[in-house]
Amino acid sequence: MKTQGEIEAAICDGLCRFEREYLGRGPKDIRCHLVGDLLITRLRGVLTAAEQRLVTTLSSEKGRDLLKQVRSQLMETARPFLEAMVHESTGAKVLSLHHDISTTTGEEVVLFTLATAPAFRETKKA
Repeated sequence: MKTQGEIEAAICDGLCRFEREYLGRGPKDIRCHLVGDLLITRLRGVLTAAEQRLVTTLSSEKGRDLLKQVRSQLMETARPFLEAMVHESTGAKVLSLHHDISTTTGEEVVLFTLATAPAFRETKKA
């Protein structure tokens, strides 16, 4: 049985792998938090150079909306991969996936709602 930290690290690794394979580069920083049956991930520095250029050259609303639309479609396309990765790491089925990205900060948030809170072993305190 994994510890909570091992589960969170496995999710971080899986999301980094996803970003590299689907977008060609990984985030600059990633954090994952398992809170009961919620798995919350925060990725920083995810915008590619092309995405940054797109957001700055088009009107702010149009660039933002286009980028969010593309990223949302990408998440839906990759949903089976992401759900399998989360299930493998946690042992729990994914009920829903929520996603948003900020074109201002380059921060992305992915939230997974799980069918059950994953079981994990407690870490020993020294």
